[in-house]
Amino acid sequence: MSTAVLEPAYEIGGDAFDHSLTDTTLHATVLGAMGHDLASGLTTAVSLAACRNARRTGADLPELVECVDDALAHWLPGQFCTGVLARLDLASGMLRWSNCGHPTPLLIRDQRLLVDAMRRDPDPPMGLPSLLAGRQRQTHEIALKPGDRVLMYTGGVTEARGSDGAEFGLEQFADYIIRATAAGELAPETLRRLIHSILDSSTSRLRDDATILMFEWSRPAR
Repeated sequence: MSTAVLEPAYEIGGDAFDHSLTDTTLHATVLGAMGHDLASGLTTAVSLAACRNARRTGADLPELVECVDDALAHWLPGQFCTGVLARLDLASGMLRWSNCGHPTPLLIRDQRLLVDAMRRDPDPPMGLPSLLAGRQRQTHEIALKPGDRVLMYTGGVTEARGSDGAEFGLEQFADYIIRATAAGELAPETLRRLIHSILDSSTSRLRDDATILMFEWSRPAR
């Protein structure tokens, strides 16, 4: 199961997501370009196109990120984009991901947030390969258990401010998903209601795009 939602800010933002399911693998990507102008929108458009093209030609995660680096260097030199690019093996539940300067994905297991379960030192954003200092992009792994939910998101979700001026934050974000899961709410409805909750509690317009991609792994039926 995989579902996603993107609520655009009232200025030009640079969020994008992509998820694709094959017989063996779930491919999931969340991107966020810096800035609030036309260049940020173009940056994610180029990054997403390069990501999809590399995926369709069978590139592994490090090569896929390299393709985005190359595309940005060629078409939009000086622009960069953060992102999490992930692949889930549907048979084993093994999740592999690369984090390029993006917020750490969240893992919810047995209706609890496993704090820092997916926290790793991030690589530099895509488009800035010179900051790697000659080393390769990192790929991380974690074995999911049946029923685990993974949340990939952009800063516009956790940095949204409510009527009291406080940020929505990671804990409130995760708690909303946990309570909705416990109540048996369908995943697409959960994300829809969550975004509306953020909008309804905000005293001002979103300062940044708010994007969430959530997927759950279940052991395939034999």
